[in-house]
Parts: sequence; C-alpha cells; structure tokens
Amino acid sequence: MAEVAAAPPVIKVVGLCGSLRKGSSNRGLLRAAAEIVRSIEGLEMEYVEISALPFVNEDLEVNGNYPPAVEAFRLKILAADALLFASPEYNYSVTGPLKNAIDWGSRPPNVWAEKSAAVVSASGGSRGQRSQYHLRQIGVYLDLHFINKPEFFLNVHLRPPKFDANGNLIDDSTVQQLKDVVTALYEFTLQGKMMMMNIVELDKENE
Repeated sequence: MAEVAAAPPVIKVVGLCGSLRKGSSNRGLLRAAAEIVRSIEGLEMEYVEISALPFVNEDLEVNGNYPPAVEAFRLKILAADALLFASPEYNYSVTGPLKNAIDWGSRPPNVWAEKSAAVVSASGGSRGQRSQYHLRQIGVYLDLHFINKPEFFLNVHLRPPKFDANGNLIDDSTVQQLKDVVTALYEFTLQGKMMMMNIVELDKENE
C-alpha cells in the first residue's frame, strides 16, 4: 500500500508593531499581511500587542516569574514559528517600545531563539532601512533567523498614496511586495520545520 504523504505543518506567525499609534502605517502593514495570510494554506498569523509591557526592570522579576503582561507576551512568542516585525525608524534604530519587547523576550529563557523572522517598515525618507539593519544585528544575538530577501522599505510620503485615512494599505503594488515577503517567510520557515522533522524521523529509525 502506498504511503500517504503527511500534510505540511501549520506555520504560526506572530506580528509585532514597533509603533503604538493606532493610525500607524506599520500597523496598516500588519493588517494587510494578516489578509494575505488568509490566502495561504497552512499559514496562520496573530497580531500581538506590546503597549501593555512595562519597562524592563529586574525588580519586577520575582522568584523567577515575570509580570503577567510579560508572561503572556513571552508565551505568545514561544508558541510562534515565525515573527513578522513592522516598525518605523526612530533615530537610526528600532523604536523604544519594540526594543523593550525584544529585551523582555530575551530574558532567560530566550523565547526568540531558533525562530524565523522578517521585517517590513513604513517610514519617512530613509524608509526604515537603518532600523531594519539594526534589528537584524540584534537578531544575531537572539538567534533569530531573518530571511534575507525580499527586503521591504516603504516611503509613506511618496505618491500615489499607500494608505487611506484609516491607515489601511490600498496601493496594489505595495500589497504585492508585502505578499512576496510573507510568502518568503512562510517558505523559509516551512523548509526549516520540515528539515527538523526529517532529522527527528532519522533519529527514530536509528535508535
């Protein structure tokens, strides 16, 4: 009897926004990404808010436990297979709220380790390039594995308008660029996950 091929595992993506502003263009990118994800079988995405996280402070860590908001955040990251970051550029770097979230997740045990990641940015003249490269540097220490391409940098001030009055992405070419990033993240993460599953199966056969 022919063996039935196992269905590919579901890839769970967590979306994180570096801007706390409700009308943020970067939040708009994540909303658009969530719509794109619905069209890709085997891919799920959840937006995780970071605004409730307190500033990193070891005094808040009691007997190895973190504040409830931090614990909930860390569990969300831990359960994810991949991360999609969307953030503007602040002073040549990532935003303060995003760095704070990253630092909470890196507290032992580091919940970012061995996860796939992609980053997109909607910003001014720099289009967020320097912040993305800084985030990739941070990811090296966290053992985050960023996709290399495609890169996504969006200047929100250029015409035609990319977002409507509510911060929703409306430019078709930008939607396609974002879809290319989401698809690449899915394929990269799936490849890594399937490779690990094959290694586990080989180990079982050799026991």
